[in-house]
This record gives sequence, structure tokens and C-alpha cells, in this order.
Amino acid sequence: MLPPGGAEIDIAILFADVRGSTQLGERLGPAEYASLLNRFYKAATETLIRHDAVIDKLIGDEVMALFIPGFCGPNYIRRAAEAGLALFHALGYRNAETPWMPIGAAVNSGKSYVGNVGSEGVVDFTALGDPVNTASRLASSAGAGELLLSEEVFETVFEKIPSAETRTLNLRGKESPFPVRVLKPTSAAPTTEVSV
Repeated sequence: MLPPGGAEIDIAILFADVRGSTQLGERLGPAEYASLLNRFYKAATETLIRHDAVIDKLIGDEVMALFIPGFCGPNYIRRAAEAGLALFHALGYRNAETPWMPIGAAVNSGKSYVGNVGSEGVVDFTALGDPVNTASRLASSAGAGELLLSEEVFETVFEKIPSAETRTLNLRGKESPFPVRVLKPTSAAPTTEVSV
């Protein structure tokens, strides 16, 4: 019922993607696989909303979240990076323990078109533009247990993290190599372990 329309604004975008989901789907029965993904969606949704995210989409085995200044305030980029780290912790990444759901994730930021898109009765609230596409490509490039941050996001959020690896990626559709910082989130923070 919402009319199409939106605005160009600076936002941060987070994508988180399950690693090995094809193998999981092959190994588990359909209902068990759906149950595991629902558990991931629930943990992701709760964690991201606590960090003032707008959950844009649950796409197969991936979640997309927007961090909009009007919801997050002026520290929206920091909120996105913190949400990414918190999501890893919610999925069991701590010290050397095995997480209950392996993911790779990324955060990028920049001016995007945010609003309702579509027509003929199918309208979707989303964000569009190069920063969104780049965030998606970055998440696809992240290995299990890696949070990739664009240089802009990293420099906005962290003054110095000696262990943050620098990596240069050749992203599909991008003319120039794209530098990122790689964080491998671990913490002693407790998690709730539930067997699959």
C-alpha cells in the first residue's frame, strides 16, 4: 500500500552470509535445515535490532541490514560495525570454540537511495546503489569467521587495531581493486549453545 519514493542519504550496510549452507542443506533434512536457518535469522534479527538496524531482507542464507542516521543517530557507521561484531558473538564465535553457525560478513557505507521501490502493487523498502552492491560483494568475499570492513568504515570506527589484516580484493563489477580491513571476531563473551 506504500507509494514508491525515497531519498539519497548516507547509510551503513551490513550483509552476513552463512558459509557452507549448501553442504548443510545436503546433510540435514529439509525441516532440520529450515530450523537451523530460522535459528540464524532469529539470532541475527535480535542482535541487529538491538543495534538500531533496519532489517532489509532475509535472503536465502543471508541477512541484509541498514543503519540509517534517522534511526541510529550520527554514529550509524559505528553501530553497524558493532552490530557485525555482536552478530559473530551471538553465533558462538569466542576464543577457539566452534561457532554453531559459520558466517562471513561485511560492512560498507556511503550515499544510497533509501525508500520504497517497485510498482504494480509490489513495493519493497530497501536501499540501492554502489555502497549496497559493494557491501554484498564484500560479504561474498569474507571467509567463515571474517568481518570485512571498507577502509572508510574501519577508519571511522577504529583508531588502531594492530591485528586488523589489510586485504585488497578484486570485486566483480568494480574497476579498481578494493581495500578492506579484516576482523576475526572472538571474545570471551558467553553464548547460548544449542545443539543442531
